[in-house]
Amino acid sequence: MTSSSSPRAIATSLYVALDANDVDTLDQLFAPSVVDHQPTPGAASAVEGLKGLATALAAGFTTPVHHIDYQAETDDGWVVTQWTMTGTHTGPWFGTPASGRDVSFAGTDIVRIVDGQVTEIRHVEQLLQLQAQISS
Repeated sequence: MTSSSSPRAIATSLYVALDANDVDTLDQLFAPSVVDHQPTPGAASAVEGLKGLATALAAGFTTPVHHIDYQAETDDGWVVTQWTMTGTHTGPWFGTPASGRDVSFAGTDIVRIVDGQVTEIRHVEQLLQLQAQISS
């Protein structure tokens, strides 16, 4: 991504990279000093935590797809995205073994883009909704 890309385009690129487990692109999209307001416990940095989530997503779900339900951009580089992710639970997901079930759950992300990179992120996922779908 370059700084000439719109914040909205950069935010959308996050979902493409997540769905493809493209951690190299995530390295480019996230500023090294990105602030994650819901950090991954035990991660060495916000970037490592976010990449770890991408890796866990790829290990747990076949063909994850983030569908953008709503997206808006402010004049100062903030982008809010409401999304729904679909996929099939074919691998372990944070201790829950593969169920083979199709899933669909939602989330909302708010990111700040500065100089073509995500510098701040707030994210909320409906993980109880997901857990109910994959648990026996």
